[in-house]
Amino acid sequence: MTPSRGARPSPRHLVKMPSSLSPARVFAELVPPAAEASGAAKGTAGVLQPPGREVHVSGTAELSAGPDRATVTVRLGSKKAEACAARGSVARRLDYIAQAARQRGGIAEENMTVTKNFSRLDNAYKMEAEVCITFSDFEKMQDVCNFLVEKLDSSVIISPPHFYHTVETIDNLRRQVCLAAISSAQQKAQEVCSLFGQSLGKPLLIREEEMKEWEGHLENHITNPSDSLSLQQRLQSAIINVSSKMFAVFEIKGEKKRKHSALLNMN
Repeated sequence: MTPSRGARPSPRHLVKMPSSLSPARVFAELVPPAAEASGAAKGTAGVLQPPGREVHVSGTAELSAGPDRATVTVRLGSKKAEACAARGSVARRLDYIAQAARQRGGIAEENMTVTKNFSRLDNAYKMEAEVCITFSDFEKMQDVCNFLVEKLDSSVIISPPHFYHTVETIDNLRRQVCLAAISSAQQKAQEVCSLFGQSLGKPLLIREEEMKEWEGHLENHITNPSDSLSLQQRLQSAIINVSSKMFAVFEIKGEKKRKHSALLNMN
């Protein structure tokens, strides 16, 4: 609604968008050019100048990423009357496990860690070993584990896979959700300015107000013991979620409609 010519504009107009448009609150504070120029003329050195026309917005975003690594531990042992026999039995299976991991899983040596423990019990010698294998391809991981169970049977114990994220994946997810929240705030500011026929200017302030991280889905919280979870349940519980809330202040440059009309009149 256009004010009458005799009415004087208030120093500031506070415009609040309805909360039903977005879960985040959006405010736009517009300072009329006359009031802005008057304040600038009275300003002196060392005194804070009155703010220009600005739009204040907040934006939120939430992203998730599944695990990109899985670790499987294979345990094996041998108890023999002779020390060399115990060592040889374990060594043969260790070689077989390493060969299967390389050929069927494409696993490099640096992604396999072997630990050994040799002890004597009564009149026998006991050799124990663990092979920790890190996979980035989960289908190949299943293939290797199934193959070892089939070929080595009960002579090995394969632990359920432990899924996790690399540091690079988590850092990238944090950056992406931050940028998505800023983009959401900028889009809101653009829509607010367009609604009132204004032109959005450069950002004056960008501040992260909140960052949250959690694993799995809150609505599908798994209460089963970890050993009884299926592979898909383990994958779902290892998903990492990150949310971000950003606050931004943008400059309002001018009115689009008046500029457009002026151009038409000149033509």
